[in-house]
Amino acid sequence: MASLDLPLPAPPRRLAVTPWVLALALPLLLGAGWEAAVAAGLASGRLLPPPSRIAATLWDLAASGELSAHVLATLGRVAAGFALGAAAGIAIGAAAGYSRLFRYLVDPSLQGLRAIPSLAWVPLFILWLGIFEESKIALIAIGVLFPVYLGVSGAILSVDRRIVEVGRVFRLKGLELVGRVLLPAILPATILALRTGLGLGWMFVVAAEIMGASEGLGYLLVDGQQLGKPDQILAAIIVFALLGKLTDGLVVAVTAPFLRWQDAFGGVA
Repeated sequence: MASLDLPLPAPPRRLAVTPWVLALALPLLLGAGWEAAVAAGLASGRLLPPPSRIAATLWDLAASGELSAHVLATLGRVAAGFALGAAAGIAIGAAAGYSRLFRYLVDPSLQGLRAIPSLAWVPLFILWLGIFEESKIALIAIGVLFPVYLGVSGAILSVDRRIVEVGRVFRLKGLELVGRVLLPAILPATILALRTGLGLGWMFVVAAEIMGASEGLGYLLVDGQQLGKPDQILAAIIVFALLGKLTDGLVVAVTAPFLRWQDAFGGVA
């Protein structure tokens, strides 16, 4: 009987340029275009300042030490809120995915709470925890909890039943079944849920700092709005974007060693 010689899949082609060059191409092109439009008098640049004015504002804030103080304050709040929200989301999501009884008990309430807008929590947290750091961290943790809970519980519920049955054939039970079968199966979805939760944490920190912070990037936004400084508002938005990207990249880098076993489709060149 003739053997079937199936062709091996071709290795993914390398891009001619690095991903960082492609990532920076669009914002640099848009920024250069707007700078040229303002310089040519085609736009006033009053409400949407050109990149040169935004860069000058960032430089002034950095030189005075004000920017670092605001960045550290916001980073501390996001880190604390993300840690609390992610831990609670993983724990509750794992329990809801593993136990049908627990899921029927808590999932309807959590789904209802998830629909509440972030700003609706602000007066309640101020009443409960005051206007200081505790209320801000609690609001960020709420924003992180729901996507992590949904990601973890959904990942467990979507595990192929046959994989679990194979584990049981090999007499795996309880924590051994979780560690050797369920955890590797849900790890990619869990990491994606953590990244989603982190992104929402950066969104919720704006609401948290608007409700009465004296420092932080959200405070810079409010201060720029009250004083009519669009360059300061855009500078704070850019710093938000950079910090969000850097922290997301940090999560990807830290979790990458746990996903080396994956042989996933990486897209075409």
